[in-house]
Amino acid sequence: MSEPKSPTPTPGDTYKGWLFKWTNYIKGYQRRWFVLSNGLLSYYRTQAEMGHTCRGTINLATANIAVEDSCNFVISNGGAQTYHLKASSEVERQRWITALELAKAKAVQMQAESDDSGDDFPAVSPNSGQGGDCRNTEIQSTLRTLNSKVEDLATCNDLIVKHGSALQRSLSELEGLRVAVDMGEKVKQVTERATLFRITSNAMINACRDFLSMAQSHSKRWQKALQTEREQRIRLEETLEQLAKQHNHLERAFRGATVLPPSFSNPALGNKGGVSGKADASDEDDDNEFFDAMEEPAEFITVPADPKYHRRSGSNISGISSETGTDDQLVNFDELSLASNPESPQPLELEPVRQRRTRIPDKPNYYLNLWSIMKNCIGKELSKIPMPVNFNEPLSMLQRLSEDLEYYELLDKAAKSHSSLEQMCYVAAFTVSSYSTTVHRTGKPFNPLLGETFELDRHRECGYRSLCEQVSHHPPAAAHHAFSEKGWTLRQEITLASKFRGKYLSIMPLGSIQCIFEKSNNHYSWKKVTTTVHNIIVGKLWIDQSGEIDVVNHKTGDRCHLKFAPYSYFSRDVPRKVTGVVTDKDGKAHYVLSGTWDEKMEFSKIMQSSKGENGTEGKQRTVYQTLKAKEIWRKNPLPEGAENMYYFSSLALTLNEPEEGVAPTDSRRRPDQRLMEEGHWDEANAEKQRLEEKQRSTRREREREAVKAASSPEEADAKEPAPASSEISDESAHPDTYQALWFEKIDDPVSGETLHIYKGGYWEAKEQGNWDMCPDVF
Repeated sequence: MSEPKSPTPTPGDTYKGWLFKWTNYIKGYQRRWFVLSNGLLSYYRTQAEMGHTCRGTINLATANIAVEDSCNFVISNGGAQTYHLKASSEVERQRWITALELAKAKAVQMQAESDDSGDDFPAVSPNSGQGGDCRNTEIQSTLRTLNSKVEDLATCNDLIVKHGSALQRSLSELEGLRVAVDMGEKVKQVTERATLFRITSNAMINACRDFLSMAQSHSKRWQKALQTEREQRIRLEETLEQLAKQHNHLERAFRGATVLPPSFSNPALGNKGGVSGKADASDEDDDNEFFDAMEEPAEFITVPADPKYHRRSGSNISGISSETGTDDQLVNFDELSLASNPESPQPLELEPVRQRRTRIPDKPNYYLNLWSIMKNCIGKELSKIPMPVNFNEPLSMLQRLSEDLEYYELLDKAAKSHSSLEQMCYVAAFTVSSYSTTVHRTGKPFNPLLGETFELDRHRECGYRSLCEQVSHHPPAAAHHAFSEKGWTLRQEITLASKFRGKYLSIMPLGSIQCIFEKSNNHYSWKKVTTTVHNIIVGKLWIDQSGEIDVVNHKTGDRCHLKFAPYSYFSRDVPRKVTGVVTDKDGKAHYVLSGTWDEKMEFSKIMQSSKGENGTEGKQRTVYQTLKAKEIWRKNPLPEGAENMYYFSSLALTLNEPEEGVAPTDSRRRPDQRLMEEGHWDEANAEKQRLEEKQRSTRREREREAVKAASSPEEADAKEPAPASSEISDESAHPDTYQALWFEKIDDPVSGETLHIYKGGYWEAKEQGNWDMCPDVF
């Protein structure tokens, strides 16, 4: 391949050509098309990509250029980006070095001209938060001085009017005088008033001169600052326009790619893997963001089992050879009336007792630019970003936790299972089903206030009761407890950690979920995967779930390993795929689970397993011979008009429905959430600010009381210290002594985890109608 022979560039020229860029130790140097323009060095895989897909850009104004040997050189901007490059010859390398040095010099000069207006403008980095504060302070000081000068001008104007009127009256009186004796007195009076008028006029002139001088001295500076802001806005608009063009190009390419499988839909950016050595962490060559080289190979392959295994029905599978069978008697899944079977008979005692609502007011079509709010919040914790209700949905996080019970029937069936492995399949399907309600739910739930609760009483209809409480505010943590008369108890404590990364938002649920079955005393626990909201800057918001879950039965040692595959542009697999294998305590696989977290899950009985051929990475994959897959869970269809009702499910539509007898701290009684549901968003925003300020005031009062109590040795000895788990700490304040009302923190002896457990009393208080112990939350 011949390299382009370009003349030595001059400042301002665009320089292009092929260079070899280091990617990783596996691929080594790869040929890339580089473009140097306006102080920026960008690269592409091919020249054809220049119109739509830039693989990386480095700003030369802050970069260091170092020559390693005759052909190699390095460009780095201090650790965030490092390009290890190699030219085809020493002459070509020198051409690039010359071009880069000239471009860097010009970029530095342009940056200096932008930062320095030439009239004592403070040299502060525009990226510095302290510099912004200093500039803000200076502008405010100048405005106060100018305002003072304007007030002086107004005072002088009043005095001129006053003295001018008095002088006019004196002159009029002087004209009417006839007696010479009075003439001298009047002339003296006129002279005094004329002197006062002259003094006041001079003061007015001096004040005007000072004001004009100050305005002129700052005019150039403000014009320069305004021009800088305009240029930055233009650059941002050009960047967004380029992103939009790339987005539209990818969509058109997707629609026109008829050779690709139909599993493609919205683009997704996978999690970036670590690269050792000299590999650039932001390099898009390494098959991280675009997935354009290879896909992660499947850990196992399933193939139909030998026909001999189909001689018996599912209920008699235990009669097969012990070499391939299971020690547990398998209950026929067909006879257990799967959750997706609409003909499943319901127990006669669980009859609906009330007609619940099927609609809420349609979502108003209020436009608000998400990027305008979140562009200053990159890298911050989501719970600390003040967000208007325009980006919310009229449900709190406590209600979203309660939505996990949408497919409670899976736990009912699990409670009836006689086999722990079969029970594990149902629990794993329940774990996946909790994500099905999130596929279109891009709205942010309300952050619960400290002490806020939510009850979901479906005892007479579905056989279970659920209670959530916000037990901590910093960090935000919610405890959840649900129990059913069918013999299962579900409890969880979730703390959300979230980060805004610019192009996407990551939400990492911390904490664990536990499920205990009364009959078998099986104790399961698992954690949640990461939720990612994509297209924050441009395009339509969409949600992905990715990560791995290990569902563990602490009594038997059974385990189910679930893998949520991250979405990618070029995966030939179905989108939102979930796979899992159920193994016993010895690691022997018994069931395979497969499906998607937004539609359905199926299970297959493993009859035989063997080691198959090596995968693309040299790893030997397991081959499972399975029976025909059967559906174990399917998502319920959304109600009619769900797209206008925040894509709520049938259960979600009822969660905020007003109910009598609930606690005064219940989320249904939250005024800002209620106003938002009714479409009064301006009033909801005002109410949200009031509640947040009230919560801050309440916390400060608790802190003062805690400090006061700690300063009294007698009181400190008389009171036991609050558990560390229920202390809520501000970043720099004293620890908050809030204690949860319905939950207490304990160490679970089975799972070894520490979490808030329901301590009882709520449902008894509801029956008695006694809520005196509840705090004033709203």
